Parts: sequence; C-alpha cells; structure tokens
Amino acid sequence: MKKIELIAPCHFGLEAVLKNEILNLGYEISKVEDGRVTFIGDAEAICRANVFLRTAERILLKVASFKAETYDELFEKTKALPWEEYIPGDGKFWVTKASAIKSKLFSSSDIQSIIKKAIVDRMKKPYKTEWFEENGSEYPLRVFILKDEVTIGIDTSGDSLHKRGYRLLNSIAPISETLAAALIMLTPWNKDRILVDPFCGSGTFAIEAALIGANIAPGMNRTFHSQEWDNLIPKREWYDVINEANDMVDRSVAMDIQAYDIDGEIVKAARENATRADVEQHIHFQQRPVDKL
Repeated sequence: MKKIELIAPCHFGLEAVLKNEILNLGYEISKVEDGRVTFIGDAEAICRANVFLRTAERILLKVASFKAETYDELFEKTKALPWEEYIPGDGKFWVTKASAIKSKLFSSSDIQSIIKKAIVDRMKKPYKTEWFEENGSEYPLRVFILKDEVTIGIDTSGDSLHKRGYRLLNSIAPISETLAAALIMLTPWNKDRILVDPFCGSGTFAIEAALIGANIAPGMNRTFHSQEWDNLIPKREWYDVINEANDMVDRSVAMDIQAYDIDGEIVKAARENATRADVEQHIHFQQRPVDKL
C-alpha cells in the first residue's frame, strides 16, 4: 500500500499522550485536533497502530477531506473519490457513525444515507454491476464534519481499542482501559516504582500498569476488522507485527503493583481479569478497606 493518512481518535485532553505513542512507533504526525491525532503510515502502520497503541480508541484509514455546504455537494464529492481502491466488489460497507459540529449539514441520518448512496453510485461502473451483495469483509465508515469540512475514514479496528479482551467482569462505573493507560502514562510511574490502587474495582489501573511494565502490546489477543482486508493488507503484515509484539514481551520483569478493594467478589473478578491479561503474577490483589491502607 502507498503512503496513507491514519486517524486515531482519543479521549479529549489526551492528544499529547497519543501523539507521543505514535511518534515512539516511528510515524510522522500530520495533524493534532481535539480528540484525534492524524499520522502518516502504510499497510504495516494499520497493523502496528491497532496492536501497539494504548490510548487510541480506534484507527481510521483516512479516505479524504473536503468542504461541503449542501447535500448535493456532499454526494458529488463523495462519489468522486476512488472507492474501488478501498472496497472490493463483495465488501460490506455502511456509515456506522456521522457527527457534525458547527456545520450547515447536521442531520446524521441524512449524511449517512447520502454517503452510502454516493459510494454505491461510484462503484457501479468499475465493478460493472447495479447491485452489491455485500457478503464479504466489513468496511465500516466514520464521518466527521467540522465547520463544513468533511472527513471520511474507514474503521480498521472494529470494536473500540479499549476492549483489550481481558475485562469480562466489571465493577460499578469502570474506567476504560485506554483512559486508565493514558492516566498512568501521565504520571512518573515506571516498572521500577511501586503502584498502589486502593479502590481497584475491576483491576483496570493495575492491569494496564502491568501490561506497560511487561511491555505487552494491548492488542495482542484480539481481532480487528482490517485483518480480513486482503485487498489492502497482506496477511504477512499481521503475522510480522504479532511476532514483533511477542518478541518485545518481558515475562521476567519484577514489579510491585498492589490492588485493593473492600468488595471481596470484585477483587476475585479483578484477579480473573488479570489472569486473562496474562499479568496476574505481577499484581498483588487483596480485599482491604481503604482505612487499612
């Protein structure tokens, strides 16, 4: 794949943390906005970003940005894009989310249907068909419109990247894994320092710290939509990135991470979550009220 732009949405206020993560992966930042960071990459970058980034919510393959003030303009400019270069003839595609801020176009449902119709119209000619079965791999689209500037991206991740796969049981009001990782990365903590969470709940802070300390990539044990995109990403790219992630893991690292909660059942659940994350050996869980800290 040629050089492309990738968009990584994140929690508002954490753009600098995500930017540093992307730079550490070796990619060039092209734009930082409220709630998202755009960077330059290639097919391998899609794989590495999904597997390694701890604070991104998902990774979008940016198709285009353009100005549109009317629905006719939105249709024509979307139709003019080379969708056949991204979506195969049997690909399943839809606009999963459309948001508009300070723009003349504001109806999410209208934006979604117009963009879908424009893509279908565009693809009829290269694929020589009037009807698309859409029974192949999934290519969900996300659209942002800010001050009449339309940005369209294809979601490479599927489920949000905060879903690492280890947290099956939650406490009340659990913090997301991406936010927990970002907050840890904003502190001076490192694997050589003690970390104590006296209200551990599902264990998210402790588990994310252990993943960071043992250098375990957050996306190692889950799947992504773009793993099925044989037209864009060779399978070997995924194999190479997973091998890279495995080679970086340090199972022998010594850490002092302590996680307490007053609720014995939730401590049990947190311990089970840590086991699924393969970091239970790095965390001391205990039922303990905060006045005993």
